[in-house]
Amino acid sequence: MKNMNTALLFVLISFMGWAQNVKIGESFALQRGLCEPSIAINRADPSNVVAGAILNRVFYSNDSGKTWTGDTLKSSMGVWGDPVLTSDYRGDIFYLHLSDPTGENWASQEILDRIVCQKSNDGGKTWNDGSYMGYHHPKDQDKQWVIVDKNTNELHVTWTQFDLYGSKDSTDRSNILYSKSSDNGISWSPAKAINQFSGDCLDGDQTTEGAVPAVSAKGDVYVAWGYDEKIYFDRSEDGGKTWLEKDVVIAEQPGGWDINIPGLMRANGMPVTVCDVSKGPFRGSIYVNWVDDRNGHYDVWFSKSLDEGNTWTEAVLINDDNTKADQFFSWLACDPVTGYLYCVFYDRRNYDDLQTDVYLAYSKDGGQIWVNEKISESPFTPVPFVFFGDYNHIDAYNGMVRPIWTRFDKGGVMSIWTALLNFN
Repeated sequence: MKNMNTALLFVLISFMGWAQNVKIGESFALQRGLCEPSIAINRADPSNVVAGAILNRVFYSNDSGKTWTGDTLKSSMGVWGDPVLTSDYRGDIFYLHLSDPTGENWASQEILDRIVCQKSNDGGKTWNDGSYMGYHHPKDQDKQWVIVDKNTNELHVTWTQFDLYGSKDSTDRSNILYSKSSDNGISWSPAKAINQFSGDCLDGDQTTEGAVPAVSAKGDVYVAWGYDEKIYFDRSEDGGKTWLEKDVVIAEQPGGWDINIPGLMRANGMPVTVCDVSKGPFRGSIYVNWVDDRNGHYDVWFSKSLDEGNTWTEAVLINDDNTKADQFFSWLACDPVTGYLYCVFYDRRNYDDLQTDVYLAYSKDGGQIWVNEKISESPFTPVPFVFFGDYNHIDAYNGMVRPIWTRFDKGGVMSIWTALLNFN
């Protein structure tokens, strides 16, 4: 009986780790093919899943991700990449992105003048014109992320403000900004800088960047970002009004967040912050995931805090291979119902060249043990002249897990994909 149970457990884990791959959309690479995808499971109706990709594409599914309908997102403030999608617990979907109000892109001084938030109350079919935060023209607003408070439905957003994007002037600085909405995305609080140390504006490791917020079950707001080969952490215990005077260093990040992956035009290992808001045994735990090359190649790392971010564990390796292959473009999700952790990343452990798979690592015990499973059905090989964006993404809700990633195939086709994973 013991051997039979072990065999059944093995089959169950293998089945759970593998799932059908579904193509969400595709385009020719040219200068900017579909990439930098984000995905959101509707908290009020999980059969509805919505995704976005650069520069202005939106996709929605009403059968849990099996089939998709695509459209182009429009706003009077422009839609210029960095898509970030989330669902609140009423079922509204929010799509945050960068601005291009004149439609002239980099020929205009107004590009990146704010962070835009558009809302859909019909599962991604239609969208309002949007609201905005952080309008500080001529400063530039970039690399935002959003989290929804499970109890209040408030939206919390963090991002990087550049005095002038790409400036070599040492007096031009970058800072981490925060804003929130308490009225379903209609209006936003005045943006405030929360970081202790500002960075340069060159969009590299000396720039403060990669701020991804998380919110606890009691409403505390957490955020971590990368700067100067370190991961910094900040906390607000009053809904974003005040923040720590001294940021906490979670971990060293050897090589910094601006990383060099063979075959990619550019890549990063910026941190991702999540918090367990479930009723499970690890409720309240804060988790941060990132990539660095402390072992001479790029690996996926993880640290957690059990005391609201005051202290952190030593870095733990998420990928479980014994090779010198690179793992990169990781993203972490914590299921708000089960508390299980899911991390998606690119992985080259199975090859001696630049062929790339997609792996999912999951943990049911607060990150103590990670199980790695390959979830892509076939590898792909990127080429350095094709822009791959800055991230992939993953969402999880009540055992339903939907990673999303970019791939490049012969003929110059860029495409975004998901896998139908369920951990019930």
